[in-house]
Amino acid sequence: MTLIKSISGIRGTIGGMIGENLTPLDIVKFTAAYAAFIKKSTQKQKPCIVVGRDARISGEMVHRIVTGTLTGMGCDVTDIGMATTPTTEIAVEKEGASGGIIITASHNPKQWNALKLLNGKGEFLNAAEGEEILTIAESEDFSFSPVDELGKIIQKQYLHEHIQQVLSLDLVDKKAIEAANFRVAIDCVNSVGGIAIPELLYALGVKEIFKLHCAPHGNFSHNPEPLPQHLTELASLTRSSKAAVGFAVDPDVDRLAIYCEDGEPFGEEYTLVAVSDYILQRTPGNTVSNLSSSRALRDVTQARGGQYHAAAVGEVNVVTKMKEVNAIIGGEGNGGVIYPTLHYGRDALVGIALFLTYLAKSGKTPAELRESYPPYFMAKQKVELTPDIDTEMILAKVKEKFSDQQVTDIDGVKIDFPDKWVHLRKSNTEPIIRVYSEAHSMEEAKDIGKQIINVIQEFS
Repeated sequence: MTLIKSISGIRGTIGGMIGENLTPLDIVKFTAAYAAFIKKSTQKQKPCIVVGRDARISGEMVHRIVTGTLTGMGCDVTDIGMATTPTTEIAVEKEGASGGIIITASHNPKQWNALKLLNGKGEFLNAAEGEEILTIAESEDFSFSPVDELGKIIQKQYLHEHIQQVLSLDLVDKKAIEAANFRVAIDCVNSVGGIAIPELLYALGVKEIFKLHCAPHGNFSHNPEPLPQHLTELASLTRSSKAAVGFAVDPDVDRLAIYCEDGEPFGEEYTLVAVSDYILQRTPGNTVSNLSSSRALRDVTQARGGQYHAAAVGEVNVVTKMKEVNAIIGGEGNGGVIYPTLHYGRDALVGIALFLTYLAKSGKTPAELRESYPPYFMAKQKVELTPDIDTEMILAKVKEKFSDQQVTDIDGVKIDFPDKWVHLRKSNTEPIIRVYSEAHSMEEAKDIGKQIINVIQEFS
């Protein structure tokens, strides 16, 4: 069983020993530390915090502890109940709240849960803020409020507001989607997507929806990470129902996987590529993805006259870079679309709306659209580490060895060859170096990855 304390929040498995798992006492400690941080940083004695959760089995238990702790710390709580991660982010900004807590372990299996922490803009905290909260938690440097200063809880629903904001976007065309008469298959893995995605699709004018796993009971029907090996049912349903497209989301609905009409995966790396292509055709500008995302976004951006920029891995790093270069679209290659015209957060709802608009306006099928993009294949490998291995030394030597290539070291080491790339980075959660590589064939991608792994082993 596991408890992982990081700058982006706290996550772990439910049950077990204090300090080793996500127990009720650990939840209290980290929620109280977050509340103390918000009070200090905002100079508000009674800040408002938005709380939302996904549908996983432990969600209600964790939710009660979080809201109780926040009110015990003198914070008012806007409780939006079961809600997607992007819905919670939008609610923070709409409420004018000082922060937010999303109770979700994202794509992790059902035994996991987590506290994801937001600032007053509805965006994830940066590294320095996360470190400060960890320090407060470890020192238990917080004080609970006396009875006359306890916070209060009000309950609101924000899904309708989120959907209306998506529909009001200039580049979302409900009339075009309605006229296209799409049949859509969906897999919502028994979480909040089962509530949000059908409501979004109906609001967009989709009349026929073929549903898989939309009951939000949290007992996930398959591994909740939206990867092809977990989505075989959706592939079959999309094909057998003669749907125009299939969509799958993870439990908190910030990642979007797309399936073509023939049941073939569109490719998680290409969710962002296709949506960006549509945006760039109508509002030219810059794009951002993380270093481990497909080169296809760079190719499409440059073909549309924009500039592509890479960020360190992690949503907060992508958002920071997007603001820095004034990007009009960005995200991560795991199906995470960030459209700042709506908000600075990965959002499967806006991804679906923009993708359906693109299909409707282009007249292409998903398979035809996918065929129009540069073909890349990504391999993901790893190197096991022992305690005596100096990872930083190894990365420095790899960087030096390949100094004749384009090398980026803002997050591990990425080596850009003319027709392929390799990205090495130390895992934050496991004793491994992740080795991601991409080329024009899977064989080439695996081969260049193995070559770099051999170099790493030489230096170990």
